[in-house]
Amino acid sequence: MTAEPTDERWAALRRCFAEIDVDGDGYITHAEFSEHFPNLPAEAIGALDQAGDADGDGRISFEEFVRLTPFG
Repeated sequence: MTAEPTDERWAALRRCFAEIDVDGDGYITHAEFSEHFPNLPAEAIGALDQAGDADGDGRISFEEFVRLTPFG
């Protein structure tokens, strides 16, 4: 069973998501991942896109982003 993140952790996840979602539309695109992580190889960005995009719409919602991150 996965523990729910604390309020503090939720806030940190939302801040991190907002930093990557530069246009503020509520989704992270491949281009935004590439801009935020310029030294990450294209293959790694593609893997993030593939692993995170559960609904296949070509972008990562906050809910999908949370699934990519450990709640640690």
